[in-house]
Amino acid sequence: MYYFAYASNLNRKQMQERCPGSKPMFVATLPNYKLVFAGWSRQWRGGKASIKLFRGERVSGAVYEVSERDLSRLDRYEGCPGNYNRLKVTVFDEDGRSVEAVTYIKSGQLEETPPSKEYLAVIQQGYRDWEIV
Repeated sequence: MYYFAYASNLNRKQMQERCPGSKPMFVATLPNYKLVFAGWSRQWRGGKASIKLFRGERVSGAVYEVSERDLSRLDRYEGCPGNYNRLKVTVFDEDGRSVEAVTYIKSGQLEETPPSKEYLAVIQQGYRDWEIV
């Protein structure tokens, strides 16, 4: 099964700790969504990443191959169901091929809240890990 990461789970070290059986696969793009930071995380002391439908925008991220066991671990980390919900999406690899994957989207109202510098640093490391930016 494929999992599309777009925030802190792009960080390969963090993802390896959370899901030891996961395999990094490829960089991908999710069309017609945008990255937002919303709500409040006690752990990170700021907004947490989510995606929001938005025509014409796109979210950069990466795909991991995960087992059912890893997906259960991700559910726990993401607070799914409840805090985040699992969503089936179609992402596109760098050659434009479509791939079905699951990702997480924050539930409830998305009042945007700035993320903490620490949380942003983890995400930015993930972007470097995948050479996205």
